[in-house]
Amino acid sequence: MATGGTGSRAFMGPLLFVNLVMYIIVLGLAGWSIDKYIDRETHHYLGGNTSTGFLLIFALMAGAVGACSVLVGMLHLRAWRSDSLAGALSSALVSWALTALSFGLACKQINLGNRGRRLRTLEAFIIILTVTQLMYLVLLHAGVMCSSRPRPSSSRAARRRPPVKSKDGSIQFSS
Repeated sequence: MATGGTGSRAFMGPLLFVNLVMYIIVLGLAGWSIDKYIDRETHHYLGGNTSTGFLLIFALMAGAVGACSVLVGMLHLRAWRSDSLAGALSSALVSWALTALSFGLACKQINLGNRGRRLRTLEAFIIILTVTQLMYLVLLHAGVMCSSRPRPSSSRAARRRPPVKSKDGSIQFSS
């Protein structure tokens, strides 16, 4: 296997599903909140302070990149090869970096106060996603470190053998 034993693979599927659902929720909450924020509608469930605009923008970016990262991770889980591991690992790292940036803004939002229940819910999801995306990165890293030998990316490359010279001098190609 390209990414280690079955232990990391068994945990990866449910973790990817949880991350996908949470990133979709973050996209919905951040999209709705930024729509209300742009329209300058203040509701008791939106609230806000000086860091709200930045939090919403970074939450939208983290949600979009995170959902795409989860889809790449699901493709890697299905293929389970070394070439799909590279794509899954790089997209997961970018997604975690954006989620960590929005985590920092969520902490600043909590510190400043004056936030409604929708923003508190968004902050909670971002904090949880930062941890679960880090767990996904750790599972991918464990897969890289535990790989004994990478499996070729295509079955045709594994079957290709060099021509063999027979005893009579003719060259034979094996398929």
